[in-house]
Amino acid sequence: MFSATPSETLPLMRPELLAPAGDWDCVKAAVENGADAVYFGLERFNARMRAQNFTEAQLPEVMAFLHRRGVKGYVTFNTLVFANELAAAEQYLRTIIAAGVDAVIVQDLGICRLIRQLSADFPIHASTQMTITSAQGVAFARELGCNLVVLARECSLQEITKIQQQLAKQAIDLPLEVFVHGALCVAYSGQCLTSEALGGRSANRGECAQACRMPYELFSDGEKVPLDDKKYLLSPQDLAGLEILPELVRAGVTSLKIEGRLKSPQYVANVTRVYRQALDRAMDCLSHPQVSDQERYDLEMGFSRGLTTGWFQGINHQELVHARFGKKRGVYLGEVTRIRAEHVTIALQAPLKPGDGIVFDAGHPEAPEEGGHVYTVEVSGTDAILSFGRGSVDFRRVKVGDKAWKTSDPELDRRLRQSFTGDQPQFQRPIHLEVFGSVDEPLTIVARDEGGHVVQVTSAMPLVTAHKQPLDTGRLREQLGRLGGTPFTLIRLDNQLVGSVLLPVSELNRLRRAFVAELENLRTQPQRWQLNPPAPHSGLLPWESESTAQLNVLVRNLPQLEAALKAGIQTLYGEFEDPRAYREAVQRVRRYRAENSAPATLWVAPPRITKPGEDGILRLVRSSDADGYLVRNYDHLAYFKGERCIGDFSLNIANPLSADYFKNHLGLERLTCSYDLNIAQLEALLTTAPPPWFEVTIHQHMPMFHMEHCVFCAFLCEGTDYTNCGRPCEKHEVKLRDRVGVEHVLKADAGCRNTVFSGRAQTGAEYVTPLQNLGLRHFRLEFLDESPTTVTQTIARYQKLLEGKITGTQLWRELRLQNQLGVTRGPMEHA
Repeated sequence: MFSATPSETLPLMRPELLAPAGDWDCVKAAVENGADAVYFGLERFNARMRAQNFTEAQLPEVMAFLHRRGVKGYVTFNTLVFANELAAAEQYLRTIIAAGVDAVIVQDLGICRLIRQLSADFPIHASTQMTITSAQGVAFARELGCNLVVLARECSLQEITKIQQQLAKQAIDLPLEVFVHGALCVAYSGQCLTSEALGGRSANRGECAQACRMPYELFSDGEKVPLDDKKYLLSPQDLAGLEILPELVRAGVTSLKIEGRLKSPQYVANVTRVYRQALDRAMDCLSHPQVSDQERYDLEMGFSRGLTTGWFQGINHQELVHARFGKKRGVYLGEVTRIRAEHVTIALQAPLKPGDGIVFDAGHPEAPEEGGHVYTVEVSGTDAILSFGRGSVDFRRVKVGDKAWKTSDPELDRRLRQSFTGDQPQFQRPIHLEVFGSVDEPLTIVARDEGGHVVQVTSAMPLVTAHKQPLDTGRLREQLGRLGGTPFTLIRLDNQLVGSVLLPVSELNRLRRAFVAELENLRTQPQRWQLNPPAPHSGLLPWESESTAQLNVLVRNLPQLEAALKAGIQTLYGEFEDPRAYREAVQRVRRYRAENSAPATLWVAPPRITKPGEDGILRLVRSSDADGYLVRNYDHLAYFKGERCIGDFSLNIANPLSADYFKNHLGLERLTCSYDLNIAQLEALLTTAPPPWFEVTIHQHMPMFHMEHCVFCAFLCEGTDYTNCGRPCEKHEVKLRDRVGVEHVLKADAGCRNTVFSGRAQTGAEYVTPLQNLGLRHFRLEFLDESPTTVTQTIARYQKLLEGKITGTQLWRELRLQNQLGVTRGPMEHA
């Protein structure tokens, strides 16, 4: 286990515990079980559109409730925002800021800029959807005006500590937040295009269809790989960072985030309570805490596909994905050993009682499974004989060897629901009282809460000399500490009374009620953020159209490069699995350029993700001395600053505000439009920003999953990471076959990260003419594993399309491609 050592420059502090909320019950569950902050979404612009969410009208009430209880409230605004939505987004943000929300969680760079136009001081939290994995990414977020960064889930403790050290050297003090519990996305957040490619539902728009939780078959060199019951090759276990809380504290993490805005209030109550207690223990003694059986049981019953520390303790491809199921299971009870007379015997490994719900796992989770509520439990040694309600279980479908899982515990559910129902506060926040006064003077109480709120109340009558039972500290604590039914608990009382004095108990009670009411009232006042009046919106900047449309081509090997050169392509992009081949590619392009007096240029692409310690890969890419670089992340922007650069799709440019930042502030020569844009959204972008800024990919195998998880290592060898895997990615051509029979290509990059590419190439050929009419002149083709002959033929057809010799409909029918532009279907798409 990696153990972060305390930094001399980073004082240890208690991290904030941040809980999710999809509705009012979840808000209350989080508050009553010890959350320091709650995050939730509104009806639009949040990455969990399937949650119940809140309305704009409810926002003041939600914030007043949270603040009265000493809890912060963050609104999720963590989706891409399209050009035709910016006016609505601005109105939403004005409502959020005016309601006194404590911060907004943002993915879109343009929205960060919009917020700073509206308010200089309103806090922005950079969402994990921004894919920040390094100190350069944190610095980039700070330049945008962000006040906190949620790191990618793929960052290990060692990498988090390294990021903190690098930030300290740059004198950058920006708080870091990490996910500590809940579901793990197999792909980097903000870089998953799977739901869109397969079903037209954008994960960057809050509509993830969870394709990672589906079964896949693995094919290597054309042959199916036998994996027994392992089918869920892309479905990680759930994250549980409970046992490494001290290491996260030592690493200087400011906020610990629980995933689950689609989960039940019982889940929120359960997980929040467990982490609240564990974090408090960890802060009392920063040693390795023992996770109790009860805590693990509670977390598994809350929601579990299996629990893991995720990437916190480094890469272990044999542990992250067990691949046996992709849905909630709960607590493992044991295997079925006997079935007789409508009784099932299991080798019991966990507590079980009548009323609990179980399911029998026959190794086919995609099929209907048997299960039900237990009627009786007869324990004999390690065996338990179970009976069920009449007709609730078809015993013919239960077999010896099936695994039994406990999926529900009604008693636990009742206890959890009781924790947040009712009108009386059940979780109390600490307050500190100071008491002043002397004979013939009134008694004064100053009350302070942990949020810095201070109130003062004074008695209506003077103190008198006490002949017996004076107001000593004990009596004051007894009377003023009676705070049941309030949001407060007294943790400290400073008695500054002079002499032996007395005040009637009734007056002390009145004072107690008074400081509670005033403190509650003060806490519920909304935060006052700066909010600027609406500014006039500038129109489209003037631009000059380039005379002819240009076809740009991305290749992934040298034979494809040669074919594209011979086809007369002038702008070439190289994305090779091994960047060492870039030097040879550059030489070939220069040789071709010299021999043919052709203006061909080659722009090479570094891997999409950069983490601490991976600058060597960037140095290798730069050593190729290419004509320019296709930049994909914030490290690339910093590392290749001063070079010729074009921004790739992974920068998620979806509106004119983000486009302007990359084009005019960072100096990129051209920008690849986000793959989330359909034709209508592209039209909106091209009519609000100069079309010559942009390039649109009109032919590609969509890069669906981009992930730290290495399928090659996990299922083609017994190694744990690149140090001992034997590099199967260099020896085999691997594909994943989905449920409908489509085989998706799997590739590894220089950082050992995997990309699953759609098995079906798609085209936006039908939209080329409308886009040309809007002034767009740069169209990109991306090849994957096509032969040089196919590359030549495909380029020729698209050249005819740009010349007006064939129609887009003819092209996609001839090439038999999927007719789709970007990942979401637009109104101009034909059936």
